[in-house]
Amino acid sequence: MKKSELLRAVKFTAFSLSAGVIEMGVFALLTGFTSWNYWGCYLTALTFSVLWNFTLNRKFTFQSAANVPVAMVKVAGFYAIFTPVSTLLGNYIAENLGWNEFLVTVLNMIANFVLEYLYDRYFVFRDSLDTGKET
Repeated sequence: MKKSELLRAVKFTAFSLSAGVIEMGVFALLTGFTSWNYWGCYLTALTFSVLWNFTLNRKFTFQSAANVPVAMVKVAGFYAIFTPVSTLLGNYIAENLGWNEFLVTVLNMIANFVLEYLYDRYFVFRDSLDTGKET
């Protein structure tokens, strides 16, 4: 692995961890202070996390100068599939199988981390990597 790709993976991991803190924080607040079921808490927390993660990773990890709305639509395509699958599956596991909802959320976050890195790196920002570097 090239040094630049290793650095890119490290940055993505760091920003994803910060997004994970946001997601778990929002999820914990909503779980603790509302009567919402799993999916309502999860979807709201995921939305905050995605916005944070996209903004930081586009600028600093992939350093893309690509058209932001186009990149956002591509990321929205990922979440158009990931969100319903993870929400329905997570809700089923938490509500019907009785798994701890925080464990289910962490498992969803791990799947999101791996899949989104691959999707962003090889689809969303593939042709615009490092085009936004300041010289």
